[in-house]
Amino acid sequence: MASTKTNKIVFWTTTIIIFLMEGVMPALTFQTELAKEGIRHLGYPEYFGNALVVFKVLGALALIIPQVPKRIKEWAYAGFAFDFIFASISHFAVDGMDFQSFFPLIILGILIASYLSLHKLQKTD
Repeated sequence: MASTKTNKIVFWTTTIIIFLMEGVMPALTFQTELAKEGIRHLGYPEYFGNALVVFKVLGALALIIPQVPKRIKEWAYAGFAFDFIFASISHFAVDGMDFQSFFPLIILGILIASYLSLHKLQKTD
């Protein structure tokens, strides 16, 4: 069984990756033409992309801030899981079998590692 130190390293590494990819990057790039085109490419209206960014930033903050209640963290994990699954489905439907269709599932794996390590750490508290 992994030690508490190992669980902390796994938790913080995976959670920081999610924070950077789903909180920081969207916040800094959502108004770029590339981001807007990505939303249009999948057939979604621009306002959907804007709303998605707001929820991604809030969810990323919920995961990274230790004082956020556990129930809110659970909702953030669930929201990200749905986001990654549906992003993958959208890319499969529009782009077929290519890397960007599988990429959200890779990030989902990182999210799952964060979630499981969080629960292991909570058991030791």
